[in-house]
Amino acid sequence: MSNLKDPRVLFAAERTLLAWNRTSLAFIAFGFVIERSGLLVKILAPAETSNGRLMAIFVVGCAFILLGVGCAVFSALQYRKVVLSAQPEEIPPGYSPLWGTAIHWLVALLGVILAGVLIQAHL
Repeated sequence: MSNLKDPRVLFAAERTLLAWNRTSLAFIAFGFVIERSGLLVKILAPAETSNGRLMAIFVVGCAFILLGVGCAVFSALQYRKVVLSAQPEEIPPGYSPLWGTAIHWLVALLGVILAGVLIQAHL
């Protein structure tokens, strides 16, 4: 990672991971809102709403959810590479950098479950 032997390098990587976590959660939440907006469209204008339009809204919403899952997985893997390349001096004693990765994997898992539930409800 670096030869600075400074824990600030690890903490900078962790802040980047947290920024990606916010991005992942935003994509998942946005996808959920888009997917649920199909229900609102169906209620407000049932005569003008075609099945094709509802399917397009559903696909776009699920795509955003899966994009959020992909961001969580990719950033967790990137952060893991950074942590594995860190020198012992760069990790403060008693500090566990694995919690950030664990939270990311949990966000990814919950995003997959959400997408699965929405897909099952749509079928």
